[in-house]
Amino acid sequence: MKVKTFEIPGLLLIEPKRFGDARGWFAEVWQQSRYAEAGIKESFVQDNLARSAKGALRGLHAQEPHAQGKLVQVFDGAVYDVAVDLRRGSPTFGRWEGVTLDADTGAQFYVPPGFCMAIT
Repeated sequence: MKVKTFEIPGLLLIEPKRFGDARGWFAEVWQQSRYAEAGIKESFVQDNLARSAKGALRGLHAQEPHAQGKLVQVFDGAVYDVAVDLRRGSPTFGRWEGVTLDADTGAQFYVPPGFCMAIT
């Protein structure tokens, strides 16, 4: 898998390796030790799936005092995902990064606890 870092520490763009043939493809989308090596230390205890109509805007609000890390991936179409650093005292407080995620690449955007997100 490929891992890209950003100027805001903790944000990661992960491209799982896909193995394809005439039948389609296979990809490992989570493997705890491999993702821990990439910088994702927490254990995931919940897995959510959402489908949005074209043009919809989804916002994930700050989850204080129970902040959660998020691993976002698109299974159909494409989205633009923005993560804003809301960690008080962080040197990057208020800064944001945005990425385009699409089903063709299967890339994942990891957003650590303390950020809010908006997806369109």
